[in-house]
Amino acid sequence: MNPSDCMMGKVVVITGATSGIGLVAAEQLAKYGARLVLIARDKARGEMALERLRELAADPGHRVQYADLSRLNDMKRAALQIAAAEPRIDILINNAGAIFSQREITSDGLEQTFALNHMAYFVLTEGLRERLIAAAPSRIINTASNAHRKGHLDFGDLQSENSYGASKAYGTSKLCNILFTRELARRLAETKVTANCFSPGFVATHFGNEAGGLTGVALRVGKLFAKTPEEGARTLTYLATSPEVGDVSGEFFYKCSPGMITAEARDDGASRRLWQKSERILYGRGNKNIEFHGEMQ
Repeated sequence: MNPSDCMMGKVVVITGATSGIGLVAAEQLAKYGARLVLIARDKARGEMALERLRELAADPGHRVQYADLSRLNDMKRAALQIAAAEPRIDILINNAGAIFSQREITSDGLEQTFALNHMAYFVLTEGLRERLIAAAPSRIINTASNAHRKGHLDFGDLQSENSYGASKAYGTSKLCNILFTRELARRLAETKVTANCFSPGFVATHFGNEAGGLTGVALRVGKLFAKTPEEGARTLTYLATSPEVGDVSGEFFYKCSPGMITAEARDDGASRRLWQKSERILYGRGNKNIEFHGEMQ
């Protein structure tokens, strides 16, 4: 089946689509006839990406929702506003992510890597879940990484207060992506909404450009030998369009095929516990102003 046959008119919400593999995937999906809703933080880059999509496929419905995905209120606001504008969402792509050389804390008291790379996925998916169910069969795709092998989930130190290292924090956030995907698939099993994740491999993009320190230097050197964004986006586009994975859920992919994950990433108990911890972070801090039900206060 030609991808344009199955993507024409579908609504795709995607984070991290102003550059790198996210932008490449968004461009390809627009060419196939999908209508894109980008979530971006930087207005200039967002408008440039939007203009690029309109050049490739003149759909006036392409649009950008601006939000800082490391902040709970912004994550919730983005989800609420998109849900209000879109009665049906066919594909949600959680792709935004970053690595930070130093431990930084968000205004919500969360470690920045955990907030952006995991909680943004959790919050947006939670907020758009009903719209995805309304469009079923629909798909959720989470960008994870083979770097999850360097991570370890310490439930007593989710915010890396006791020990922080850039590579470890990033690897742990990617481990969270896989555990989240597996638990999400289990919870959506009866809805015809699938949830899968993938590793794009090491790709030469803007990723890590703001990391600073030795981490930033190592990333810049490594990119000299990395994949192109087009190569890195191939599995993402495959998961969004291929009928071969239409009924597959809860899996990790690499190079358009099922990939290997660690024993910790296969731990169903850890998946459930991470979900519970994420819910407490979202709802257990008196954040009534960011409840999904009803209007924002």
